[in-house]
Amino acid sequence: MKSLFRYWLLASLIPCAASAESYVVGVEKAEFEPYFTVDQQGSYRGFSRDLLDLFARDAGIELTYKPVEPANLLDELLTGRVDLKYPDSPYWAKDLKAGRNLSYSGDIVAFIDGVMVAPSRLGKNIQLLKRLAVVKGWTPEQYREAIGSGHITRVDNGSLRELIRGTLKQQADGAYYNVEVAIHYLNYRSSSPNALVFDPSLPYSRGTYQLSTLKHPQLVERFNRFLGEHRQEVEALKSKYRVEENISSEFLGMEQWKVDFIKRQRAKEQAAKNG
Repeated sequence: MKSLFRYWLLASLIPCAASAESYVVGVEKAEFEPYFTVDQQGSYRGFSRDLLDLFARDAGIELTYKPVEPANLLDELLTGRVDLKYPDSPYWAKDLKAGRNLSYSGDIVAFIDGVMVAPSRLGKNIQLLKRLAVVKGWTPEQYREAIGSGHITRVDNGSLRELIRGTLKQQADGAYYNVEVAIHYLNYRSSSPNALVFDPSLPYSRGTYQLSTLKHPQLVERFNRFLGEHRQEVEALKSKYRVEENISSEFLGMEQWKVDFIKRQRAKEQAAKNG
């Protein structure tokens, strides 16, 4: 009887496992820390992975991640080869999405694309910005007209590493990129921390990353509820990965060492108050 009971129990569990919801998330195959990255083994990790994994556990579903070259990721979604796309925005690739009924999540995390300059150039007039370093494939919309008119010369680079190195060698007056990613690279992946800082006096673009789907709008609705119900956990992840730290209004354009100093001082003051 015991063996029959074990057989019955095992058989009853198999259909449950087989019927578990499973979705494929198309993600960018790129080094974009602290938001996300794909390591040499092809594993997706970072803030975005931790957040989506947290949602999957809460929802009782399985998410698998398919890293795709950024230029090809939208096609993966529109052709149904992935169920979800991250990151996305309703403002991106509007012409390619025309006529397609995509569903978007609420705002997940904020970003700023702007110009990084040497500290000595911080706050200089835009008229002095003659050469703007840009990674190939990026379009600095705020500078399109100035580049088109010849007032600003676009200096193309193959990677963030080249972008930073060229700007430090004064091959450009500023570097246009995602501010948090550029600061993270400078502070943790280069030998020149704080060598460039974000200049908020120059034109920049502020936006948010969202999750999108073509086939599963109800899943995105569940994700939105998760964001609302688990706000504290989401904020804790943002703090852990420092994904919005340098673009908050309080620290906007401030050098990283100053941000760290202020936070240490506040922590000491709070500890003293708590006795």
